[in-house]
Amino acid sequence: MSDVKVAPDGLEAAAVLDAKGLSCPMPLLRTKKEIGKINSGEILHVQGTDPGSRNDIPGWCERSGHEYLGEKEETGYISFFIKKG
Repeated sequence: MSDVKVAPDGLEAAAVLDAKGLSCPMPLLRTKKEIGKINSGEILHVQGTDPGSRNDIPGWCERSGHEYLGEKEETGYISFFIKKG
């Protein structure tokens, strides 16, 4: 997992999505829905526990024109940061 992109400190998220406890594909489906609620250039903070999201979210960002800012390992979950394209 050396290719994990670590999110920079101090990111200001416009919205936070709690996807903890959800299994694939629900975290990504909720992320797609939530990103539609924020403006271009704003940041969505996704909190999740599904390890598959580490691949799903960056891949989806690349395909859909959003910028994947990285992830942070938290206590009991992973934070993902997406800048809306």
